Amino acid sequence: MADPKNAAPDGNRVKDPEDWTTGGEPATGAQESYLHTLATEAHEEVPDGLTKAEASQRIDELQEKTGRGR
Repeated sequence: MADPKNAAPDGNRVKDPEDWTTGGEPATGAQESYLHTLATEAHEEVPDGLTKAEASQRIDELQEKTGRGR
């Protein structure tokens, strides 16, 4: 049975960032911008040179910490 936590509203499965084919590419500008916004709110540092997958995972962590997002 599918894990409901991994299902998007339209029923598509949400892939783990580690499984993304482009996950090893540099983080996008939008990811970096949002990540720095979240990090500022959480009083945390963000390392330079994150990949798309790493940035996505860090965004998820900081959204939990700050109460933003989901």
